[in-house]
Amino acid sequence: MRVQCEIEQLIRKRVQAHPDAVWLKFRDQQYTWREVLSLIQRAANGLLRAGIRPGDRVAIMARNRPEFLWTYFGSLFIGAGFVPLNRWQRGGALEHMVNDSGIRMIAYDEDLRDTVNALRPVCPALTTFIAYGTPAANEIGFAALMDAHDAEPDVHVAHPSNAVDILYTSGTTGTPKGVASTAYETHLAPLREALGVRPGETLYTCMPLFHGSGLFVGAVGSIRLDAVFALGEAFSASQFWDECRRHGAVATHLFSSMFPILLKQPPSPADGDNPVRTVLSVGCPPSNWEAFESRFRVRIVEFYGMSDAIGMTVNLEGRPGSAGLPAAGVEFRIVDAHDREVPPGEMGEIVFRHPEGQLTHYHNLPEVTAHAYRGGWFHTGDLGKFDADGYLYFYGRIKEAIRRRGENISAWEVASVIDQHPKVKESAVFGVPSELGEEEVMVTVVAVDDERLIPEEIMDFCQGRLAYYAMPRFIDLVDALPKTSTQKVQLLALKSRGPTTATWDRERAGYVVRR
Repeated sequence: MRVQCEIEQLIRKRVQAHPDAVWLKFRDQQYTWREVLSLIQRAANGLLRAGIRPGDRVAIMARNRPEFLWTYFGSLFIGAGFVPLNRWQRGGALEHMVNDSGIRMIAYDEDLRDTVNALRPVCPALTTFIAYGTPAANEIGFAALMDAHDAEPDVHVAHPSNAVDILYTSGTTGTPKGVASTAYETHLAPLREALGVRPGETLYTCMPLFHGSGLFVGAVGSIRLDAVFALGEAFSASQFWDECRRHGAVATHLFSSMFPILLKQPPSPADGDNPVRTVLSVGCPPSNWEAFESRFRVRIVEFYGMSDAIGMTVNLEGRPGSAGLPAAGVEFRIVDAHDREVPPGEMGEIVFRHPEGQLTHYHNLPEVTAHAYRGGWFHTGDLGKFDADGYLYFYGRIKEAIRRRGENISAWEVASVIDQHPKVKESAVFGVPSELGEEEVMVTVVAVDDERLIPEEIMDFCQGRLAYYAMPRFIDLVDALPKTSTQKVQLLALKSRGPTTATWDRERAGYVVRR
């Protein structure tokens, strides 16, 4: 007997309802529901032939491509546990993820062969290697995997798979933690509804499939919505709107840094000529909100949520800068360092609790889990506040907050101001040790293409827009920021480097900050 997971049941329902309707668009390729089921069943039977069994954990470490989807859904069809891996992860963090989760099989892009081969001697449970491309002698090529029967997998599955078995945090502020849940993806209905996508319409994502946003909101979300799924290879500021037009997408989703990057593209008469109605957003800078909606003729729906626990707020009212109101019966609070609730308008840590109780845990980390859920509330580690109407405002990670001479400074807030400078493409703000104790504010800035930018221009722009104590002391001008594939800045890399001999120092330069 093979118990089907809910996602498989939904796929079969779509095939039965409209087998020749297109589900997936990728580049110039299109796949109908009939073809989708055939490819998934071939992948599932290929995995069985490769020795994968129900309960085994499998991983994919690859860029956005249809092969990712066939492997992913094929693993769910045979009851395997899926663990997505960031294709840019390397070294000790990657080794930790593979060993911590006990991954048995990994599928990967051919150009990652050296990275994956480095895991062989240090990850004993990892025995099966599937290459997307020309295989080496010790690998299974994807073409060989798919040379299997197009039939329902003949395997006993007593416990159906979840959408994801373990999802690792990005590790930008510490060792990646594995988030395990049996119900995470099923509780994302408020986000799917906020997209406003009707059956048969197209949802576009360029978010990586190894990230919850690309996989849950994009791929699986489109199946739940009975929508067409247009998959982009990666985020490209110059190609983003062309991709949306090409596929006829009525909705998409973006992360914070993508908004100013798109706004700083050269204006075009075609900017507002696109089919997109809704942009689901995480962290749209308030200063970009109205300009973005006006220029591209879209509606921004901001939300707050995280991979670690189930709970979200959604801003359906278009209140710029706000992450909205609590959704799906989840309670939110803002608390101080002693877990005491603070009044509206006061900043503190965002905590929440789901009406169904604790729905996630950190894999192999019971003490960390207990601490995060202390008092029955999940402690996010994020800074925020509520306004008088109960709308949530997000101000970045507590670990990213800067303590300077007795004042707490939101790094997110400082970056939001600097990013408004017309010559600034994007920035990263973080604290570095001060010779006086505590920290100093440092910013790393990328200029808009072909623009000449000097630190004094940034400082002059910040005067009057930032509190005097939040004004940067150190400024680095660079060509690009180190980022994860989900466009999160790798702050640890920047903090570990800190000021160099090339860094502009306002005290050494004699720049005077007005109070």
